[in-house]
Amino acid sequence: MTTQNAITKKLREAFSPESLEVLDESHLHEGHAGHRPGGQTHFRVHIVSPAFKGKSRIERHRMINAALAAELAGTVHALAIHAQAPGEGG
Repeated sequence: MTTQNAITKKLREAFSPESLEVLDESHLHEGHAGHRPGGQTHFRVHIVSPAFKGKSRIERHRMINAALAAELAGTVHALAIHAQAPGEGG
């Protein structure tokens, strides 16, 4: 299983999102810190879930970081997070 697939699976299980997009942006970071041949190091997550209702941006990021603790401690060098509750704009 790729890191991208593992992230997607864990976020679906943890947050039952209405929408989820996990993008591997590793190719944009060639030559930068944390990049490895083959990628799977830099990701961007767009997630909309009822689990984030009433939570601050920091709380949402902490929730996602906790769900992905193994990946963040291992192969993932960078994770950009865009987390929203249903009905939020932006």
